[in-house]
Amino acid sequence: MTSIIMNPNLLALISILGNVLFFIVLIIWIIISRKKINSTHEILRKIFTGKKQPNLEELLLSHGESIKILDRDIQELYNISNQIHSLAFSGLHKFASLRFNPFKDVGGDQSFAIAMLDGKNNGVVITSLYTREGTRVYSKSISSGKSEKYPLTEEEKQVIKLAMTQGSKIEQ
Repeated sequence: MTSIIMNPNLLALISILGNVLFFIVLIIWIIISRKKINSTHEILRKIFTGKKQPNLEELLLSHGESIKILDRDIQELYNISNQIHSLAFSGLHKFASLRFNPFKDVGGDQSFAIAMLDGKNNGVVITSLYTREGTRVYSKSISSGKSEKYPLTEEEKQVIKLAMTQGSKIEQ
């Protein structure tokens, strides 16, 4: 056993194989390191495109300021969006009309009801009743699709329902 370990040729061969293995590992490590350096260089090239001086600290500070400005702009747009949303619900944009004949002895559908509601179904219903003696016009305030003060006729209930379900609907 001692003769194999003491053999100088074998020891030289083991030493050479060890060195070759070391150099192969070293070459692989150099190749991997070079690829990582190239990818980092590519990332830095993209970051600093169009910049005169590649100073990362200055670049990060300028981007931080840009982000603060964008954040303020986004907050302002959010507030404007909320105002527009509130205005959209407060303006009248649901309309419907319905012609009807309230009396059996008078011919034609010359009476009508018109509902005008906002986004929360608040608004007004206007009813015109036609008779031979004249025309009477009534208006009733509507809150959440119902009249709190005055009873609604069937035609008024129908036109309010039309306005709430179909938005702008004018019947002839």
